[in-house]
Amino acid sequence: MKLITEQIMDVEYITEAVEGKKSHYISGVFMQAEKANRNGRIYPKGVLEAELNKYQTAINEKRALGELGHPESPSLNLDKVSHLITALRFEGNDIVGKAKILDTPMGNIARNFLEEGVKLGVSSRGMGSVLQRGSVNEVQKDFRLATVDIVHEPSGIDCWVNGIMEGADWVFNASSNSWVLAEQIQQELRNKNVKAITESQLGYFKHFLTNLK
Repeated sequence: MKLITEQIMDVEYITEAVEGKKSHYISGVFMQAEKANRNGRIYPKGVLEAELNKYQTAINEKRALGELGHPESPSLNLDKVSHLITALRFEGNDIVGKAKILDTPMGNIARNFLEEGVKLGVSSRGMGSVLQRGSVNEVQKDFRLATVDIVHEPSGIDCWVNGIMEGADWVFNASSNSWVLAEQIQQELRNKNVKAITESQLGYFKHFLTNLK
């Protein structure tokens, strides 16, 4: 499956105080359905509804963590975590979200940016396939939402992200509970085949030497 990312550069910064302790949040539209985006993709509402229902478990169990920046894989890097997604819900064809900025190194960087008025956005990150339909690519039912990250990039960065991040296939490795580049697995298989061939040839050579005695 391909790594799929989408940017939305319009979120609101919120500060909430509970018993004298301030918490910092971002909120706004995190994803959109039934509308072709700048990347030329469209998400059917049914696809996002099904995945959002599954993702609620991660939200309820406080496992819906996100990173600051543009990760190059679907796996979560704990050292780059900046926020915890606390809510995702549909409003029409928009998925409106809310995320708490965490007291982590990356979270503190994001909070400082927000306090200084830096415009930040969000970028959904997921795995799935697309099907060409006319002038747009329709995201298919195998789409799986990984998380929503905080980003700040120039407007022209979308092309770079598409070219790099969607240029590779990823496979989920159940034994290590992580995503692995398909190319890496293919290379490992090729190496194993080469090793197997080498050991086989060595066996024949040993047998040949034995027969010479």
